[in-house]
Amino acid sequence: MTVAPLEICVIQRGIRFSIDLTEFSRGWACEIFKGHFQIPDLGPIGANGLANPRDFDIPVAAYEKVSEEFTIVNKYLGEFFECKMDHSPFDVVAWHGNYAPYKYPLKKFNTMNTVSFDHPDPSIFTVLTAQTDEPGVATCDFVIFPPRWMVGEKTFRPPYYHRNCMSEFMGNIHGTYDAKEAGFGPGCSSLHSH
Repeated sequence: MTVAPLEICVIQRGIRFSIDLTEFSRGWACEIFKGHFQIPDLGPIGANGLANPRDFDIPVAAYEKVSEEFTIVNKYLGEFFECKMDHSPFDVVAWHGNYAPYKYPLKKFNTMNTVSFDHPDPSIFTVLTAQTDEPGVATCDFVIFPPRWMVGEKTFRPPYYHRNCMSEFMGNIHGTYDAKEAGFGPGCSSLHSH
């Protein structure tokens, strides 16, 4: 599976993978220890909005027949372990079911916003969420602020109001961020701990 700029990739827990960079790249990795990422419930938005299931892609099944030494690195209970294999770990033809890695092109995110006044909670920009057992509380939300019209009338725009108590890690992938146009360019990140 090839992941292009402005696409995200989710690799489910327990899936073997290898990353082969063809050019200079930068990005962030996020590891969650409970649950799985899913598309958020759309509530009153309805059927079409935010990240649509049709825009997620899984890789085409492939078989790799290579007889050379491979080093497999596994993480277990916070520690890394290695083992050697005399053949490719990717010598499978396919998988069964829907437990597969996937990617999503961020340009296909259908942005919601106000058309009257005020600005909505930033949760309307959630691409994927990993929920906990407690309703309304996530282990991790992946949120983007894509280009969009900001048409609220007679509205002062202070920093976003947050109704949650989650810590927030922000990374700028591309362009400028609404609330911080200077000093927060592509590749920059910040941590807001609650």
